[in-house]
Amino acid sequence: MTRVLTAGRKGPISGSTRSIVVFLHGYGANGADLLGLADPLGEHLPDTLFVAPDAPETIPGMPNGYQWFPIPWLDGSSEEEAARGMQAAVDDLNAFLDALMVDEDVLPEQVALFGFSQGTMMSLHVAPRREDQVAGIVAFSGRLLNPDMLKEEVVSRMPILLVHGDADEMVPPQSLHEAAEALEQAGFSEVYAHIMKGTGHGIAPDGLGVALAFLRDKVGF
Repeated sequence: MTRVLTAGRKGPISGSTRSIVVFLHGYGANGADLLGLADPLGEHLPDTLFVAPDAPETIPGMPNGYQWFPIPWLDGSSEEEAARGMQAAVDDLNAFLDALMVDEDVLPEQVALFGFSQGTMMSLHVAPRREDQVAGIVAFSGRLLNPDMLKEEVVSRMPILLVHGDADEMVPPQSLHEAAEALEQAGFSEVYAHIMKGTGHGIAPDGLGVALAFLRDKVGF
């Protein structure tokens, strides 16, 4: 049984929704953490609705902190718990995206995912396995989970932008190159990469600028 995700949103400046950007936050954060990016992005994407769901699970001892699935080396959970939590979150996110497209009357090609850290892991896992191809994925500071399984399980191949700080202390910068290689081996023809110099586990202005250019190209009707 899927869990209904609670989401914050910021409507399009024009008042008319022609595309949607779905923010997927990192471990210990919440939807509001990324929704603030709707202001600088929305100025250049006036017909875009920005939506930012909270991940389905709360984290003990972290008020307003959510996780898509447990991370063993952070919380002491088992690999089995992490795998079970991730599969549940995958089902939740797929149900959320399906309902969002129906409610807003948009097609998959009008929807882009914008992930950060664990939200990137979810984006890169879920979207390629969906039957209907979304417009694209912006993937900040994360990694591609189970890269060896992607080639066999991929269903749709959307454009992907990988962005990572070269001083990331949480998720190694090498994760970007590993993801790019696995995506290309799985037949993704549009994989772009940007390294944010001197940046840790975060989103620097140059990275956001590259993300905006990508989004304008893919959903800036």
